[in-house]
Amino acid sequence: MTEPDYQQQRLDVLAECELDTLAVRAGQRRTVEGEHAEPIFTTSSYVFASAEEAAARFSGEQPGNVYSRYTNPTVRTFEERIAALEGGEAAVATSSGMAAILSTCIALLKAGDHIVCSRSVFGTTTNLLSKYMAKLGVETSFVSPLDMDAWRDAIRPQTRLLFLESPSNPLAEVADIAAMAALAKASDSLLVVDNCFCTPALQQPLALGADIVVHSATKYLDGQGRCVGGAVVGRREHMDEVLGFIRTAGPTMSPFNAWVFLKGLETLRLRMMAHSASALALAQWLAQQDKIETVYYAGLPSHPGHKLAAQQQKAFGGVLSFTVRGQRDAAWRFIDATRLVSITANLGDAKTTIVHPATTTHGRLSDAQRAESGISDNLIRLAVGLEELTDLKADLQRGLDAV
Repeated sequence: MTEPDYQQQRLDVLAECELDTLAVRAGQRRTVEGEHAEPIFTTSSYVFASAEEAAARFSGEQPGNVYSRYTNPTVRTFEERIAALEGGEAAVATSSGMAAILSTCIALLKAGDHIVCSRSVFGTTTNLLSKYMAKLGVETSFVSPLDMDAWRDAIRPQTRLLFLESPSNPLAEVADIAAMAALAKASDSLLVVDNCFCTPALQQPLALGADIVVHSATKYLDGQGRCVGGAVVGRREHMDEVLGFIRTAGPTMSPFNAWVFLKGLETLRLRMMAHSASALALAQWLAQQDKIETVYYAGLPSHPGHKLAAQQQKAFGGVLSFTVRGQRDAAWRFIDATRLVSITANLGDAKTTIVHPATTTHGRLSDAQRAESGISDNLIRLAVGLEELTDLKADLQRGLDAV
C-alpha cells in the first residue's frame, strides 16, 4: 500500500470516530520519518522544487505550504483537529482568543454593518466591539443574552452578526443557542458563539445551528495555562475569508503553541468532566454558607439556566461565581485569605484560579456597563482546577473566615 493510500484510509476511518478519538488522532499526517507524536515545524518558510512550483503555491493553484504566517503543518494539524471536534468544515488558528474575534469581525464585516452582542461577554470583547470596531464604522448594540425580544428589537437591516457567550463570563447565563440560530437565519445574519467555557467536549454550537464558533485556546483547550492562542471554526466559505485576513494581517498562531494545544486536546473531555464535577460540588457547598449571598452556576437547580444548560451541554463546566456578604473590601479579603488557589484572571487551568471581575476582567468597563452585566463589587469568579476537592474547600474556608 502506498503512503498516500494509507493516509487517506486513516482519514476515512477518523471520519467515523467519536470525540475522544478525534481529540487524540484528528489532523495528524505522519511524515516520512514515521513519528508517533506530532512534530513541531519550526520554520518560517518552505523550499520549492522549482520557480513554477513556487508560483503555483503562492497563487493557490497547488496546495501546500508557502509561509508560516498562514501555512504551517503543526498549526494545520491543530486547525483540523479543533474543526473535527466542533463539527465544522474548517478552522483558522490565531494568536489569541481576542485575535479570533477580531479576525472574524474584520473578515466578515464592513463599514456600515451592525452587530448585536450579548452584554454578558468578556469585558475585552465588549471593548473590542464598542470602541475599536466602531472606529471602522461597525456599530454594536448590546442586549441581555436571555431576552429574545430584545435581540429581535435590536436587529436592523444592516445587522450581519449576532454574538454571544454561553455560559457567560462570569455569571454563567445560558442562552438558547438553537433559538438564537433561528433568529440569525431569519434576519440573514451569522450567529457567532464563544464556546470557551464549555469547549466541544461539553457543547457543540454548530450542531445547534450556530454559524461560527470562536475559542480562546489559552483556556481549556490548553488546560495548563502555558500558551496563548485562539481558533475560529465554521463553514469553509467563512473560514476562507478569515484565513485571508490572517494571511494579510498576521495574527498567527505559532507552531510551538499549536503543538501545546494539540497535547491539551488529547485529554480535553477527561479534564472537562473532572472540572465540571468539582465545580458542581463546590457550588453546592458554597450555596450552603451563610457568608455567601448568591452562587452563579448553571449546574445548580436554582440557577435560571439550569434546565436549558442540561439540554444543550453535556456537563456544566468548571467556572462559577458567587457574591459575598459585604462590598469590595469583603470580596478582596476573601481572595487575599486563600493560600492554595491562584489569584489570576486566567481560567481553564489544572490549577484553580480566583479573581475579582469588577477590577480585573471587566475593570475597563464603565460603572453603567458593569451594572448592566451584573458585575457587582462583591462578586468573585472561581475557575475550578483539578486539585483534590477537600483541599479546595479548606482553602475557600480560609476566604470565608476572612469575610
